[in-house]
Formats: sequence, structure tokens, C-alpha cells
Amino acid sequence: MAGDNGVVIIGAGMGGLAAAVLLAARGLPVTVVERMAHPGGKLRTVDVGGVAIDAGPTVFTHRPVFERLFADAGAVLDDHLRLVKSDRLARHAWQDGSSLDLWADHARSRDAVAAFAGGQEADGWVRFQAEAARIWRALETRFMESPAMGPVGLTLKYAPFHLHEMFAINPFATLWATLGKYFRDPRLRQLYGRYATYTGADPFQATATLMLIAHLEARGVWLVDGGMHELARQLAAQAARLGAQFRYNAHVAEIRVRGGRAAGVTLASGEEIPARDVLSNSDISAIADGRFGPAAAGAVTGVKPHERSLSALVTMMTAEASGFDLDRHNVFFSTDYAAEFRNIFGEHRLPVEPSIYICAQDRGITPPLAGAPERFQLIVNAPATGDFSGGDGAPPSPEEMEQCQTATLAVLARCGLTLKPTAMLPVGPAMFEALFPSSGGALYGRASHGWQASFRRPGSRTKLPGLWVASGSAHPGAGVPMAALSGRLASAAILADRASTRTFLGPATAGGMSTPKATAAVSD
Repeated sequence: MAGDNGVVIIGAGMGGLAAAVLLAARGLPVTVVERMAHPGGKLRTVDVGGVAIDAGPTVFTHRPVFERLFADAGAVLDDHLRLVKSDRLARHAWQDGSSLDLWADHARSRDAVAAFAGGQEADGWVRFQAEAARIWRALETRFMESPAMGPVGLTLKYAPFHLHEMFAINPFATLWATLGKYFRDPRLRQLYGRYATYTGADPFQATATLMLIAHLEARGVWLVDGGMHELARQLAAQAARLGAQFRYNAHVAEIRVRGGRAAGVTLASGEEIPARDVLSNSDISAIADGRFGPAAAGAVTGVKPHERSLSALVTMMTAEASGFDLDRHNVFFSTDYAAEFRNIFGEHRLPVEPSIYICAQDRGITPPLAGAPERFQLIVNAPATGDFSGGDGAPPSPEEMEQCQTATLAVLARCGLTLKPTAMLPVGPAMFEALFPSSGGALYGRASHGWQASFRRPGSRTKLPGLWVASGSAHPGAGVPMAALSGRLASAAILADRASTRTFLGPATAGGMSTPKATAAVSD
């Protein structure tokens, strides 16, 4: 058990798992309390017709984040996960019959864009990629790898000789408008506008800084043998090996507060787990809404409904696919992108004509056995209305979800793909709200709309001493690598706080939390 000098981590999502590894590696007693029966949070699988299908993030990027986590645990990533680097980043298709593959090889992607849209567009693509890389380099260490800060703090990171770099990250323009400077072909604007959705944002409202996501993905996409949930399972195993205890199927009813600071948790069963520090890996709004008791509710400011990121209508299915040569990662676009996001953010409804992401989980590493059903995850963007009860804010009804699925299959058919499901399970905003309370079903925390959005994410520290946060809704942002980095930053803050009060930290084990710079990324 954590004990009076230990740490209780609420939630075994990516941020919580990263923190559990890093704190246990430093010898702290760590107890992870998880509502579900398994680690991973959004990195989970569901059973569909007797087959396990990934139901959460599907894209593995920026592997140095995870190499370092395993190294801090005294382990080697490749000894525990089989990762296969993908030559093809993704396959994209439009309803006019055109398609475009992007590749890990820069020159190959440039040539593909030239064949797809002409030499002028390819030249624009080269300029776009260079700008995306420059923005990434400008923010990687100064912002994404640093504790949360406001605009003044970020300015000081650049002062006095690099202020031009700060203003050149283009925070005041929208992504969609900026894409027009590089691409005349509307299909390419649509393709790269989609990267805003990696953080749950509307490309017509998102800051142009999100161009950096294109650079991140171009640096490499890996396929995880066994599915993305294997990453969570292996990190939990490393934390347990270092001494962390995991309590599954355990619900935290209250964060205990004693003497003006967090002092542990009380479970729904009535059991109390004392601790010196509590790290919440929940959506920050769960704290603000009082789901962990009124004493902790004022520790953070929650995300207002109109500030929420995208939710999704996610359909896991086994199916027979024909007519279109699918890769592991595939995107099929609507004909009117602006209307799609007006439906979602303006009208709070599922899109009439959606764009669709499909992960063909059995492609790219090991093909399915002959006669075995092929596994798919389909994602359509949706409004985060899972906790609303009426009017425009109501979660999609079963009838509306069925209509959207019909529209989805129609878009796929017009792109040349026919799916014949043998079993399927749809999950919408209401279910995501049930799984991740107080999020409304938002999968990425606060939407990155406007230049101030990133500064409004909470850092690791809260207003309540001894209570810390790490998650996709905290700094530095949404996505699997970013959530892992939030756990690293929270761990460092806890250790620094204890060091400043001369609290005994315990011995560091082999591979304990190292001091070289971290790496971060935005990803699904």
C-alpha cells in the first residue's frame, strides 16, 4: 500500500502508468487505483463477436518517449514490445476516386504529392513540411517538455535573442487559413486540416501551430504487434516489477484532505488508502465537478462544455472488406469539410456526411488467419455532448447513430470500399462520458481553439497541496506520447516538492528517473 509517505495514482491511463513507472523507479511506495479491470484507460480493447479489437488510440508515434520510459525502469523497449516501422504513414481517399499515400520517406511523399496534384503543390508540400518542422523545434523543449506556463513564461524562454522564433510559431492564425498559403488543391488542405482532429480540434478554429503534428507523424509511425493496448500492459508490468501496486475494479469516491493538503483516497467500498501525495489521471473536470469529493473540487478549473474537444462515434467491427486496397491506417474524406465541422461544433450533432478513419488492425504485421474475421475500428468525429440531457446538447440517439453509420458506409462505398460487417459494436459520446466521467465524451480535454487554449491547460500542480494531475486534459496536451509526458512532468514535480521539504525519497533503482531532456508528441 502507498502508506503515509507514498503516492496514490487515480487511474491507470497513460499518464498514470508513466508516473507509476517513474515514481516506483525512485523507490516511492506507489498504489494505482483503477475503475476498470485492466490498465490503459483509453488504450483498451473490446470483445466483438468473440474477437478482441483495439477500441482506443491506434497510431504509435515518437517512440523515444517510450524508449526513455522503459530505460527509466531499467528495461529496453524492444525486449517487451514488438514494433514494426511502417513505410506508409496512411492512405487517403476522396469520393471523386482519387487517393494519396504518404510515406515515411520524405522524397517518396513529395513525389506522391506531385503525381497526385502537380509540381506546384509538391513545392508547397515541401515548404509546409519545413515550416512544420521549424515549429516543432521551436516548441519541443521550451514548451512541450517544460512545466506549464503562461504567455509571459513562454516569452522568457525565447528572450532576448529568439523572440522571432516564438512569433513565427503562428499561434494567431487558424490552421485552415494557413494551409491556403501552401496548397491550392482543396484535397491537400483537407488532408492536412485533419491533423487538428488529432488534438480534438476544428481545423477552421484551431491554431496554425498544430502544423507541427505533420512533422511528428513524418518522423515515423510504428505498428504495435498485439495492438496498442500492449503498450499499457507492458508499462503496468514494469511499474509492478518496481514495486507499484495496482488495484483494479476499484472506484475512488473521495480524495481525502487533511491539514490543508491531499492525504490519500477513500474508495467506494469505504476503504481508506493514506498517502503523502495523490496524482489524478482522470479528466480534470472530474475533480472540478466534485466527483472526488467537495474538498478537492476547487483544486482545478474544469473545462466548460463549449471549450471541449471532439468526441467520436467509434465502431469496432469484424467485416469482409472489398473494392479498395486498405492499409493499416486509412482516411476517407467528406465532400464538404466546413459543413462537417459546423454540424459538430456549431449544431452539436453528428455530421450529415462524415469523414472516416479506419484502422485495419490485421494489416501491416501479421495477416489474419484464413477464414478468420478481419478486425476494423472506424472513427467518425462527434460533439462532446455525452453528459447533456436535452436540446442541441443531447447525446446522439440510437437512431441518429444508426443514420450516421449508414452515411459512413455510403461515403466508403463512394470511395470504392465495401464493408460487410459480421459483428459490430458502436460507442458514442454517452458511453465515453460513462467511461471517463465529466468529460462529456471529449477525448482530448480542451480543444486547441485560439492561441490561449494551450496556456489554459493545467500544469502538474493544483491549488491543493499534495494533489497533482496528469492526463490528456492536462499540460502538455492530448495524445498518447503527450499523456505519457504529462506523467513524467507530474512525477518530476512530486519529487521536486519532496526534495524541497527534505522528505526522504528512497533509493533510486537501476534506470531511475534520468535528467536528460524528454521528448513529446501529439498523436491519436
